[in-house]
Amino acid sequence: MDYLSRDSAPLSNELWEQIDKTVVDTAGKVLHGRRFIPLFGPLGIGVNTITVDDTDKLAEVSKHGLMMTSGRRFLEIPTLYEDFVLSARDLESAVHAGYPIDLTRVVTAAENCALKEDKLIFFGDTDFGIDGLFSVSGTSKIKKTDWTVGENAFTNIAAAINLLVEKGIYGAYSLAVSPDLYLQMQRLQPGTGLLEIDRVKKLLEKRIYSTPVLGKNKAVLVCSDSRNIDLVIGQDIKTAYLEQTELNHKFRILETMLLRIKRAQSIVVFE
Repeated sequence: MDYLSRDSAPLSNELWEQIDKTVVDTAGKVLHGRRFIPLFGPLGIGVNTITVDDTDKLAEVSKHGLMMTSGRRFLEIPTLYEDFVLSARDLESAVHAGYPIDLTRVVTAAENCALKEDKLIFFGDTDFGIDGLFSVSGTSKIKKTDWTVGENAFTNIAAAINLLVEKGIYGAYSLAVSPDLYLQMQRLQPGTGLLEIDRVKKLLEKRIYSTPVLGKNKAVLVCSDSRNIDLVIGQDIKTAYLEQTELNHKFRILETMLLRIKRAQSIVVFE
């Protein structure tokens, strides 16, 4: 079964290859969550649910001859998508003229789909009960001071790392910040001759990421080992053919994914 309905599309293999490459290259430039969160999968489009274990509460419970696992949930893996249309006339014109097909709409749709993934990773979705790094309960909190003053940024981040260490959470510490906070760290530290961002990168072994989906004045530190958190991928980002409507070709970029938070206390949110 051709789930993506490509066999029904009157398109050449060469054009599909161009679309696939454009989607993958564009998404790779936009996606930030995948840069520090371990991937689990791809598992395939047919995998609809996944277990989510609370590492600190996971246990087998036996009563009256029955056994169940506590601290375990089964969640549906949601589908993210973005549609776009390519003009049939433009496609034919490009073929006859012998020049490359304009895939601007593909780029825009791929960017939007990638941004949806990052938004789901960081903020979840309240309508569907999906947890994100900022919205899940049980995280630690750090009061963020003004990062344009003194060593506040470095001090806050060091305090967040120390908070995790005190809880016995060790591993790869990764920091995600909004663009404005990233720019606030691009300044010399008095008496050091170093940019504050360089000190922070050294502290985190360069694991610092800036993404526009965070908006302004937001930061989160994560111990991003797979025992604490991972990103479940069912169908990785791919393009499907929907239909030919009004002589134009309609496509859908889609993926199935879910952020799996196994240990909420491995996350520190700056408030």
